[in-house]
Amino acid sequence: MRIGMALNYAGGFKETVAELSDYEKAGLDIVFVAEAYSFDAVSQMGYIAARTERLQIASGILPIYSRTPTLLAMTAAGLDYVSDGRFTLGIGASGPQVIEGFHGVPYTAPLGRTREVVEICRKVWRRERLEHSGKHYSMPLPGGTGLGKPLKLINHPVRERIPIVIAAIGPKNVELAAEIAEGWEPIFFMPEKAADVWGRSLASGGARRDPALGELDVIAQAVLAIGDDVDGILELGRSMAALYIGGMGARGKNFYNDLARRYGYEREAELIQDLYLSGRKKEAEAAVPRELLERMSLVGPEGHVRERLAAMREAGVTTLNVTPVARTHADRVRLIEKIRDLAA
Repeated sequence: MRIGMALNYAGGFKETVAELSDYEKAGLDIVFVAEAYSFDAVSQMGYIAARTERLQIASGILPIYSRTPTLLAMTAAGLDYVSDGRFTLGIGASGPQVIEGFHGVPYTAPLGRTREVVEICRKVWRRERLEHSGKHYSMPLPGGTGLGKPLKLINHPVRERIPIVIAAIGPKNVELAAEIAEGWEPIFFMPEKAADVWGRSLASGGARRDPALGELDVIAQAVLAIGDDVDGILELGRSMAALYIGGMGARGKNFYNDLARRYGYEREAELIQDLYLSGRKKEAEAAVPRELLERMSLVGPEGHVRERLAAMREAGVTTLNVTPVARTHADRVRLIEKIRDLAA
């Protein structure tokens, strides 16, 4: 099981990256860099590549709507080059609030667009002359000036198949990830419910999977804190859970609320959304079931964390993307060392 960490630069990006070498020495395998509506992730990942030696670097995630498929391919090839083959392209559809609200791009056909983006990226990395006639993307562009030419990437990529991870939680999206991607990254992963919620989608997509892709890398996120006095750290997860379950989308158009319902928290998900959308955020946070927070986390005494880690492994997790929570940087580094040992 690989150990990953989501880059958290609330205290300053450069300061956080300066500390990455300590996590690298502690056994961290991969760092995930998010791109929501803050600084872009690409410039940050290039910076990380220059400041690390062994650490794998992944976008977690780049939205498919904010760049053309060809630019995504060029970007991935460039990052793989400057990192000497350490890059993983994490992509996802994001949601209409960000895509239409911040980027001003219609949020349409996420499944079809994702499939075509993956096809186009792999053509670019193989240095084929790019000709693609799809439902959502066409290169060269028909009906334009007529001067478009099928071009191929000038540079020779470090790898002609850069790993692609698709972030997905909906049944069809998960099925697509299992079919065409090297990895799949869900959010709010509860191992006890994973088979019930996603098992059919993973099996269906996996049945059409190209064996050349290898086994699907399943990337699960979890807050990490080990000790007899860390119980309160679970409470820190309430704000994020309430934001996603309650506020990331309108009624009937919230993927995370739907997931909570599929986990069996129908009434709680409805209450959280009602409270959050009415501006009662603290009450929405209080309504998040503690059981949900516990089962998605690695928080507690070492024996408990061992049990949760075993449940993750049993559910098929192959990369554990943790958020270490402790008072000092040195303590957080020790948490990475500890979970590395436990996972081994």
